[in-house]
Amino acid sequence: MDLGLQGKVAIITGSSKGIGLETALHLVKEGAEVTICARSEDRLKEAAAYIFEQTGKEVLYIVTDVTKEEDCQRVVRATVEKYGRLDILVNNAGTSQAHHFEKVETDLWQQDLDLKLFGAIHCSRYAAPYMRQAGGGAIVNVTAISGKTPPASSLPTSVSRAAGMALTKAMSKDLGKDNIRVNTVCIGLIRSEQIEKMWKRQAPELTWEEFSKMDRGIPLGRVGNTDEAAKVISFLVSEAASYVTGTSVNIDGGMAGTL
Repeated sequence: MDLGLQGKVAIITGSSKGIGLETALHLVKEGAEVTICARSEDRLKEAAAYIFEQTGKEVLYIVTDVTKEEDCQRVVRATVEKYGRLDILVNNAGTSQAHHFEKVETDLWQQDLDLKLFGAIHCSRYAAPYMRQAGGGAIVNVTAISGKTPPASSLPTSVSRAAGMALTKAMSKDLGKDNIRVNTVCIGLIRSEQIEKMWKRQAPELTWEEFSKMDRGIPLGRVGNTDEAAKVISFLVSEAASYVTGTSVNIDGGMAGTL
């Protein structure tokens, strides 16, 4: 299927590794021009080199801290200056902060909201005018299934992710008239550095496949891969999803107890 991404311009935050990097790779393969951004310059260089090795195409990489509004504005402006337009934004920057309620200090609440919620707010606010000029665009906010069904000791992540879903729905209604679509993906257990550290710590004698298939209440019976998340995100920002906005898609192997 042609996703209609040839010549489109995308920014992906938190894209030096994991789902963000895999999504950048998919969009480049589909013909998009891509800006990757994260806080580590060394990791960004490695990510850009990896994408070039896989595709023969260069991406723009910009060191960005999305907790700083001025950085959000700068990455949007730099992208438009280089490519002349902006069509796609994937708000993927985030980390997992899962603690008991009484153990979460005020500073940690603020840090988590600044990264996951306000980072998406600021990047989207600066991106929207350029998308409007281009005749429309697509924004995907990467959240988590814990935002829908928060388990115990899942704070502050579950709260900031729930806020991200509310942001998605409200933005979709405000920006729809400009043909700017806004959706969210709710991530379950996807292979990541954190999961791999858990594997090495808990069961180093097992292969990844064996560890992935341990019983965790996932109907599909395994941990997901980053490319499986990237494919769904790529669909949502593409012309193939031109009538999809204001919705959430679980990428969790059926783990969540809610739609």
